[in-house]
Amino acid sequence: MAQAVRFYRTGGPEELRWERVDVGEPGAGEVRIRHEAVGLNFADTYFRSGLYPAALPAGMGVEAAGVIEAAGPGAGDFRPGDRVTYTGSPLGAYSTERVMPAEHLIRLPEDIGFETAAAMTMRGLTTAYLLRRIHSVRAGDTVLLHAAAGGVGLIFLQWAKLLGVTVIGTVSSPEKAEIARAHGCDHVVIYTHEDVAARVREITGGAGVPVVYDSIGKSTFQSSLDSLARRGLLVCFGTASGPVPPIDAMQLAVKGSVFVTRPALADYIADPAERAELAGELFSHVAAGRIRIEINQRYALADAVRAHRDLESGRSIGSSVFTV
Repeated sequence: MAQAVRFYRTGGPEELRWERVDVGEPGAGEVRIRHEAVGLNFADTYFRSGLYPAALPAGMGVEAAGVIEAAGPGAGDFRPGDRVTYTGSPLGAYSTERVMPAEHLIRLPEDIGFETAAAMTMRGLTTAYLLRRIHSVRAGDTVLLHAAAGGVGLIFLQWAKLLGVTVIGTVSSPEKAEIARAHGCDHVVIYTHEDVAARVREITGGAGVPVVYDSIGKSTFQSSLDSLARRGLLVCFGTASGPVPPIDAMQLAVKGSVFVTRPALADYIADPAERAELAGELFSHVAAGRIRIEINQRYALADAVRAHRDLESGRSIGSSVFTV
């Protein structure tokens, strides 16, 4: 019988339960997947804590890679034996196998391993829409990226370098600063010891940056606004420190007629053609070695409680996966 991580009420990591589950057979438009690796993402903690709504009891996780074992009618071109990855699916990825809608699947090239896929599908597609859709960055631009040594951060740094973009990255420690530099970060700011906005102004000759990419949220929101150039864009794509505070519209004018957006990956991969295009560009970079996906933490699915504690403590560096 299959096993899965589930939770029956919102709260801390201790609410996660490792249980036997009955998976069943796929219905119309569904497939049954045997997971080989499962992604661990900060967004998972939002569902567990109740920040994101979930109908309880619920499974956990939205990203994994594996092999299709059975396909129901109307599952499109997917067949048993196909290698696939996915992100943004209904909750339930923290499992040895599951039944899920085929519409969420992305075909996985043979030259990309399952652990690599589970470590990069959400983070890589997030980076793809940040750099290729939400704002047209150009060679020579300088941008600010918070959490530069995180899972998205390390992919972002490498991809930005391919585009000729200069990145100012923030990190919490000298150790993480070295990791960010090794992945192409041009200027590293240790936010625990330095004034981020002041350093950004110093680096840019007082101008500020046209775009700030902020996955931290509450604790960095003000410094992000203060780092923007006139008519710049603040992209709030995560809330690791808590939700972004209420926005005073007049402050946007005072700061230089700046813009703020709070995007979600789901809205950039909802269209199958756009999802395939973004995934294709990501996979080509990874397969060619232009972007390296480094897995720095591996856990057994049964150790989900410890994994969430590590993630929320800030001890994690880069990408983490569950091995199945």
